[in-house]
Amino acid sequence: MQKNFRPHPNSFKNTFCVFNEVSPDAVTGLKIQFESKAGSTYYYTEKGMYRVSNHWGRLANSKWRLVAMEPETPSKTKIGFAAWNEFYPDNATDKLYYIQADFEKNTVNYQHRNNPDYDKKAVLRTGFETTKRIKQIRNLQQLTSWAKYFEEDIDILREKIITELIFTEKTLDEIKREI
Repeated sequence: MQKNFRPHPNSFKNTFCVFNEVSPDAVTGLKIQFESKAGSTYYYTEKGMYRVSNHWGRLANSKWRLVAMEPETPSKTKIGFAAWNEFYPDNATDKLYYIQADFEKNTVNYQHRNNPDYDKKAVLRTGFETTKRIKQIRNLQQLTSWAKYFEEDIDILREKIITELIFTEKTLDEIKREI
């Protein structure tokens, strides 16, 4: 029998968290402890939270992301798990976020400074600044028109510019002028 574990109702306000997708059998036998108006269900355990949902990202006043299994499951509804110590504070004013790019998968995302993997090399930014930089990086990854005046290979250019956007305070225009 599952022991009822209930976190404080305000525990999740203004938080950032990365959930990892788990298989449906992870919640087998667990009792739903909360259901949101949007239809997400929550299971609380001593170790952390399971969330079953068809929507991830910005949730009311929190930023919760799901890292999908590989290969990705076909279902739109996903089950994510996060340990209690993986919920980090979020606000609009502090420099809480850094950017990570995966050049092989051609992806970019942000992480919280309290993440134990943070090596303190990437520049920390506010949520707004981070969003702006990520938009610039995604444009660099997906578009080619910006590279027409450069003679260097576009993949090498992308990596150089994106790396500068992550590890410096330079603007995109400053970086392009220096290349």
